[in-house]
Amino acid sequence: MDIEYELNNKCEEMSNMKENHVTRWKVRFFSLWTGQALSLISSELVQFSLIWWLTDTTNSAFVLAISTMIALLPKAILGPLIGALSDRWNRRVVLIVSDIIIALSLVFLIFSFSTGNIQIWHIYIVILIRAIGGTFHMSAMLASTSLMVPQKYLSRVAGLNQMMNGVVMVVGPPLGALLINLMSISNILVFDIVGAILAVVPLLFITIPQQRSKTSPAISNSIWKNVREGFRYIKKWSGAVEVLTISTLINFIMRPAFSLIAILVINQFKGTEVEFGLMGAAIGAGFFLGGMVLSFWGGFSRKMQTSLTAIVGAGVALFVVSLAPPNAFILGLGAIFTASFMMPLCMGPIEALIQSSVDPSLQGRIFSIMNSASTLISPLSLAIGGLIFDSLGSQIWYLCGGISAMIIGIIGFTQMKILNFGDPQLSSCGVREIKTRGSI
Repeated sequence: MDIEYELNNKCEEMSNMKENHVTRWKVRFFSLWTGQALSLISSELVQFSLIWWLTDTTNSAFVLAISTMIALLPKAILGPLIGALSDRWNRRVVLIVSDIIIALSLVFLIFSFSTGNIQIWHIYIVILIRAIGGTFHMSAMLASTSLMVPQKYLSRVAGLNQMMNGVVMVVGPPLGALLINLMSISNILVFDIVGAILAVVPLLFITIPQQRSKTSPAISNSIWKNVREGFRYIKKWSGAVEVLTISTLINFIMRPAFSLIAILVINQFKGTEVEFGLMGAAIGAGFFLGGMVLSFWGGFSRKMQTSLTAIVGAGVALFVVSLAPPNAFILGLGAIFTASFMMPLCMGPIEALIQSSVDPSLQGRIFSIMNSASTLISPLSLAIGGLIFDSLGSQIWYLCGGISAMIIGIIGFTQMKILNFGDPQLSSCGVREIKTRGSI
């Protein structure tokens, strides 16, 4: 009886320790995550307000194109370098400093608006600072997640991130439009400063582990060597180049499909701003619900099976959009919702696979390189998509894009390197990658 009593006590003690451990990581991580989420919403309000101010003041597509390029290029061109730096530096400090610098740039902008000395180039400078700071922030946050969250929860956290992106897409524009009608742009900019404060405060009390592998090159003297090592790691990682190619191609297809939705509404469905608003809301709701499903479900045990299934599903949805007649707006609306619903299920598992397979000391570089490729393709896809939308009609893009996505997904299922990507038991190299992930 005494032995049984002691065993029961030990089992209860171990259960309590496990429960406390789970509670601790959840409190630490979600305190950080909540602050970052609020900051993301406030940033979207400011971004919307600045774009609207540029549009209302200049009525120039060229000015808007320049601002878009300034926002995209740091992530596309400087991403690998920024990723290498965030791997070398303390990621907690990177998060704090990037938020503070973004807030200080807004103080400059508030002063310029308040004194009536605002110039277009002031907006460009702030957009550039926000883009660079945001790239540092994203790289450090994604790499820190795998050090704070147990591996089995990474897919669900990735789903939460995708869900938050959907919330921002749904809430940001209408809330920004409402605030523009209620207050001056200077007052709107204050929201993002408050958001930055909310993001920084938890970081003052939370420590983020800074793991460095003994074999990792993260402390190399040459930053350019660090960048090259990131590219070399992807090249040698079984299936990584193929998955990077798939991610880039899907981004190429989907960027115009979602960004040029207004042309689809006007030309194909003969709609007005009401239908355009419904389409925008459907895209945001799809991202939100897709992220929610992934956060609760976690995906199939083989993560790439989830991604490839979602790619095929998104392709079918785009194909349906292309076939929808002018009087079938509801069908088109449902198909666009389905396509956006599939995107978190496509990208979230890939994010989780990188976090669970790559040494944390290398993750900043790997994430930045993969995000750079997707971002760099965006201006090209929008340019090509715009020409096709104008010359051949929007239905051609959705038809060809839908068929292409379905083919990409189906081919992925036939390639074991892709299907088993990141799976230590099923990897084609026959070695548990998590044990060798620090070596290049």
